[in-house]
Amino acid sequence: MSGLTDVPRVPWSHALARRQARHLLSGDGATSPVEVAGRLLGVQAQVTSSAEQAVAVRGPAASSVRDGLADGSLVRTWAARGTLHVLDTAAAPDLLALLAAARSWEKGAWQREFATADEIARLADLVVDVVAGSSPTRDELVAALAPHVSPELAGRLASGWGTLLKPLAWQGLLVNGEPRGSRPTFTAPPWRELPDPDTAARSVVPAYLDVHGPASPETFDAWLLRGATPRRTLRRWFAELVDEGAIVPVAMHPDGAPDAAETLYARAADVPGLSVPPPPQDSVRFLPAFDQWVLGPGTRDPHVLPPEHRSRVSRTAGWIAPVVIRSGRIVGTWSGSDVADVELFPGETALPDDDVAAEQERWRRVLGP
Repeated sequence: MSGLTDVPRVPWSHALARRQARHLLSGDGATSPVEVAGRLLGVQAQVTSSAEQAVAVRGPAASSVRDGLADGSLVRTWAARGTLHVLDTAAAPDLLALLAAARSWEKGAWQREFATADEIARLADLVVDVVAGSSPTRDELVAALAPHVSPELAGRLASGWGTLLKPLAWQGLLVNGEPRGSRPTFTAPPWRELPDPDTAARSVVPAYLDVHGPASPETFDAWLLRGATPRRTLRRWFAELVDEGAIVPVAMHPDGAPDAAETLYARAADVPGLSVPPPPQDSVRFLPAFDQWVLGPGTRDPHVLPPEHRSRVSRTAGWIAPVVIRSGRIVGTWSGSDVADVELFPGETALPDDDVAAEQERWRRVLGP
């Protein structure tokens, strides 16, 4: 393949071994939920138990997520791909700045389906005062906004999907507060304003490549907002980081097939480590539903998930199944409170008994009595 002769060549086995370590899935793991959320650029929290489990399989107790939300070191809000995430509060503004920069709510199709750009701007002006010093439930938030908007817009605001609230969250105007029983609340964020998106990209893009890379700009943007970032902006972010020497192109290839390479990007600081063969391993880990191991590169990444088995992981209604990974590759799914129901993909060899027993013991601690 032309254009690859003067860039580092890296086998995928090296990259997956490093990625597993950066995901806190090998070695000693993490010491706090903030370390997990910060390292992974958020933990998806559409399903609260999945977020707690994603943290717990990496070391901290599942209950530490609630503790982090209570003390303010973590924040829950709509983030990547328009889904609820638990984020490291200190790092959240950078990620939200990139989501806001896409201005996805100003696209014609979005405006025709949900609300006009002017209506979202009106809501943005109003919501700051509504959540200042208070934590209204969704019903209370809608009731406070309704007198100032059209009845049609007020009705759409009440949707349980929160579609009209996502642009407000991406602009850093509201986050989830302490729930009242089973009802979510909304409150003002702990930051004054979001940073300039070009400045934020200098932090977020390398941070993504650190834990989910090597990767292409398109994979990064699919993770960020399902490809909604303007292509010119996306290319510029990557090009400027290359010019600054922060990231570099690498030629990724399957083991034993160096000519079948594709050009992706990695942090320049990581290339020496990627070039060194990892220790021999046949590691097995059981990961929860909606884990960042799957969501970071996306279910279309053939190096992590064989395409013919994608439907076994990415299921109806947006459900991402709990997965079994072996040396970084997804080889099956699992279910059950005792982690006993394992379904390996056809053609996969049986898992080592000792590894399965170790994961079952880990999950007994995660799930508790």
